[in-house]
Amino acid sequence: MTADRGGSQGLRVLAVANQKGGVGKTTTTINLGTALAAIGERVLIMDLDPQGNASTGLGIVPENRQRTSYDVLAGSATLAESALPTAVPGLYVIPANSDLVGLESDLMNDQNRAFRLRDALMRLDAESRSWPADKRFAYMLIDCPPSLNLLTLNAMSSAHAVLVPVQCEFFALEGISQLKETIDQIRGTLNPRLEIQGVVLTMHDARTHLSREVADNVRAFFGPKVYETMIPRNTRVAEAPSHGKPILLYDYDCAGSQAYIRLATEIIERERRYKAA
Repeated sequence: MTADRGGSQGLRVLAVANQKGGVGKTTTTINLGTALAAIGERVLIMDLDPQGNASTGLGIVPENRQRTSYDVLAGSATLAESALPTAVPGLYVIPANSDLVGLESDLMNDQNRAFRLRDALMRLDAESRSWPADKRFAYMLIDCPPSLNLLTLNAMSSAHAVLVPVQCEFFALEGISQLKETIDQIRGTLNPRLEIQGVVLTMHDARTHLSREVADNVRAFFGPKVYETMIPRNTRVAEAPSHGKPILLYDYDCAGSQAYIRLATEIIERERRYKAA
């Protein structure tokens, strides 16, 4: 990967984004990261939501967030020194807190403000060249806030691709075309190589006509970009974050865990095709 794409050697950066809230971005980020780590990938999650839900869901309590994604974007800490290990071997997180709320005003006069994360990734590139191969990250997943603000712009200007969770409910398609327009706009201005890696259908209930109809509509809109794996509506998946655990640690055998393992396998297969192209 070249430096102008903002990453370290071999690192693939995926932004998990949707301007609509409540679609499962954080849940997908946490559990996809866990599933990728479980199949042997070294993964870094960056929490870019001021609510810090990805951090909480990975068991990082507020008092242990000495260095956060705010510090990385403000330039007072590096990605490497801000990454905290989680209970999952091979999975690390850069936590977040409410400090992120003030980032936009803090960087108001910085003409480079949309590229702060890209610059931090370039520094990680330089640092990681001296690391043993088994210590380098293979994936970085960025949990974006549910809005198009400076945080999301930093994520998309740094990412290779966007992973879009779409909830299988009535308002799911609301804003989907707007999101695609946003990605096209960022590709035309900030990051010409940005693409949609895939669309994941979340909170799917196979028993309802609505879920089936939404899934069909999303597949009609995005075509083969939509993953075959759908994440089911599952009580255990909803419970896991309150225990500070990914679903694979909380209940490995439940339907939600198995779906995220299948999704990780699909994503790895797409990545292999991408690299071979």
